[in-house]
Amino acid sequence: MRAALAQARRAEAEGEVPIGAVLVVDGRIVAEGFNRPIGSCDPTAHAEIVVLRQAAAAVGNYRLTGAELYVTVEPCLMCVGALVHARVRRVIFGAREPKTGALVSAVEALSIPTLNHRFAVTEGVLEPECRELLQAFFRARRGV
Repeated sequence: MRAALAQARRAEAEGEVPIGAVLVVDGRIVAEGFNRPIGSCDPTAHAEIVVLRQAAAAVGNYRLTGAELYVTVEPCLMCVGALVHARVRRVIFGAREPKTGALVSAVEALSIPTLNHRFAVTEGVLEPECRELLQAFFRARRGV
């Protein structure tokens, strides 16, 4: 998660919402990235999607079975859908996202009965640091 936090700080430095992610296969980071929708003019360029694209290219397969995703904030519905399609084994996230989180907060997407894949979820890893980074970013943006 510390590597994901480092990526989130890179996002913040570029004026993006500070969310970072890394994807691990066999104990090794194979992809790392951060939110990039503003800089890339791409609404799908969330940290999770950036990492899935990198990882698929690195391993030569869009199926990332056995992979674990570490992300600083709970994924949204779009990202959960991509993680299901990629067949990741586990998602570990830091802070809940009460407005758009799609694992435990706003939506419990993995409870959709027709999904053809589900993954394990671990939440709260380095949660205080992940939450504070995000909250400080928005406080600064609002001038509070």
